[in-house]
Amino acid sequence: MKKNYVFLLMFGTMLVGHGQEKNATHKAVASLYSDVTLTHLPYKDLQALSMDAGIDDLDGDGDPDILIANEHRPNILLINDGKGKFTNESTRIPQIAHDSEDIGIADFDLDGDPDIIVVSEDDKTNELYLNNGEGTFTDAGNRIPVTGTSNSVVVYDVNNDGAPDVLIGNNGQNNVLINDGKGYFKDETIERFGKFIDVTQDLTLCDIDNDGDQDVLVGNEDANRILVNNGKGFFEDQSSNRLPYRNEPEETREVVTADIDNDGDLDILYGNVQAFVPNALRQNRLLLNDGKGFFSDITQTHLPKDEHRCFGVAFLDIDRDGDADIMTGNTSGARFDGDSLFSVYINNGKGTFSDATGTFMPATIKGRGFDIDFIDLNGDGIKDLFLSNRGSQDFLLFGDER
Repeated sequence: MKKNYVFLLMFGTMLVGHGQEKNATHKAVASLYSDVTLTHLPYKDLQALSMDAGIDDLDGDGDPDILIANEHRPNILLINDGKGKFTNESTRIPQIAHDSEDIGIADFDLDGDPDIIVVSEDDKTNELYLNNGEGTFTDAGNRIPVTGTSNSVVVYDVNNDGAPDVLIGNNGQNNVLINDGKGYFKDETIERFGKFIDVTQDLTLCDIDNDGDQDVLVGNEDANRILVNNGKGFFEDQSSNRLPYRNEPEETREVVTADIDNDGDLDILYGNVQAFVPNALRQNRLLLNDGKGFFSDITQTHLPKDEHRCFGVAFLDIDRDGDADIMTGNTSGARFDGDSLFSVYINNGKGTFSDATGTFMPATIKGRGFDIDFIDLNGDGIKDLFLSNRGSQDFLLFGDER
């Protein structure tokens, strides 16, 4: 295959958000990303319903492998040859079809190798796979004491005992599962979260108040939440005090954090859609942290307008200038339909973003982007892109030397 190369060219007038300069330029540099999908992926196996990618050294050979949560089909495990070329070795994990949505990876049984949890939506089956030590996995799903219509999972040592615990985001009551250190879990949801019913699409860990522990951001199909950790793994809903809410409906698909203005605290980006909530605004939302975990909405002045349905969002330094840029995976059709470009918004170093879509990515890179991973996959010290697409081709792009 002939590689597609992306060149950053000088360009002039841009469409940008309110309060941003309308004449912006980006410095011309050499090619940054090469599309190696056809040469380095079993690409014909990756045209299904990829919802999320979990990346870790799953076979213990020192390089990152890729597990794909595949909706309504068995999940896919891609093994890295050390140079970023992947083979489909999905027989290493149980091949059972679930409505897989999201992946968490950690050493749950503390035996020195990474294990896997995958949460599922429609069939309400959470999958736990324990690593046998050489990158093959055994089903231990009976250790998960809850079921639910689940869309998100994060892994975090909630009670500070050295064992990774599990938080699950549901359509309904979200869950907190405490690990006994051997990979068995106890449901401590009500004690640690309290009772509340949401339609949750994403959970994100973030120390929003700079007190040294992880708080939880909850991205919902209704009002989003901030759950503040008391330092002992018990969480209080402080959303009404800390979050500015819209008057219009907001349907958040993903929430991510980064220090966009280099002031030492973490700011918030909500990736928004209009799929299940009538009249929800599609505009993504950018919130600035005051340093103590209280947020102001700077969307109109710092983020370009958009009408995309953004199912995947990520902060990443795509132009390698030391600050956090934004990339979003989009659909242009109703609900989940319509292949689209991945949007790119470049940070000016102070937290104001300009639209550079089409500048960094080849025109051929279109899909229905649900997950964006930015990590060195070929061992050259430069971060690469793995783009998961629901119902279209997944892509692998290698970062090139400047």
